Amino acid sequence: MLQGKTALITGSISGLGFAIAQGLAKAGANIVLHGLESEIKGIEAKTFIEHTYGVQVQISHADLTKVDQIEEMIKQATRIFGQIDIVVNNAVTRSVGLVDELPVANWDDAIAVNLSAAFHTIRLTVPAMRKMMWGRIINISSVFGLTASENRISYITTKTALIGLTRSVAMDTAKAGITCNALCPGTVATTPILDKIALIAHKEGISQQQAEEDYLSTRHPTGRFVSAESVAAFTVFLCSEAGQDITGAVLPVDGGHTIK
Repeated sequence: MLQGKTALITGSISGLGFAIAQGLAKAGANIVLHGLESEIKGIEAKTFIEHTYGVQVQISHADLTKVDQIEEMIKQATRIFGQIDIVVNNAVTRSVGLVDELPVANWDDAIAVNLSAAFHTIRLTVPAMRKMMWGRIINISSVFGLTASENRISYITTKTALIGLTRSVAMDTAKAGITCNALCPGTVATTPILDKIALIAHKEGISQQQAEEDYLSTRHPTGRFVSAESVAAFTVFLCSEAGQDITGAVLPVDGGHTIK
C-alpha cells in the first residue's frame, strides 16, 4: 500500500510511536525512527522493523527542543530516502503541575516538544509533498486535547493547540494532495502508565489488575486500555487511498472517553 513512501514518526523508538512505525512499515513504508532512548535501544528497534517488514530504517536522536537538530534530522532523512512523504508527530513530554506551580522550564519544554516540533517537521517536509502532490501528516493529540483535567496545564494546552495546528495546516495544504489530521488517543498501556498504575496498586495495597480496572473505570466506558495497534491501524488508514478525502479531522481513539 505504501511501498516507495517514507514515514517519519517522532518519539517512535518505543511505546505508541513504535507501534505506529510498525504499522506503516507493514504497509510498505520506509521508516525514520526517532527518540531519545539509548543507541542500543534504537538499533534494536531498527533491526526489528527491518527484519520483520523488509523495509529500510533510519534512526534519529534529535533533541526536539533544538530547531537546528530537527532541521538536520529532516536533511539526513531526505539524503537517504529522497523525501519524507508521511509525518507522524507523536513525541511528547509530560509535566504535572497546577498553573501557579509548574516550573517555567517544564512549560517551555512542553511547548517546544509537543507543539513547536510538530510545526517544524511540517514546515520542513511540506514543500517536497507539494511538489509530489501527495503527503500525509498525522498529529497525535490526546483526549486531553478535547477535554480537561486539573494538574496538567502544559500537556492540555499543547495537545489542544496541536488540534489548531492540524486544522490550519489542512487548510493551507488542501489543494496540494496533502492531508493533515489529528488522532486523540485515550489511555494506552505504555510503560509510564503501567508504572503509574503499579505505584497506585502498591500505595493502596491492591492487585495490579484491580488498580488497572479502577484507573480505567473513570476514563474509558469500554473498561480497557486503548490498543496501540488500533491507533497504528487508524494512522495507516489515513495514509491509504481511502483516507485521501479526510483532512482537518480530529478523531478520537479513546474507548469512549470523550462521550462521557
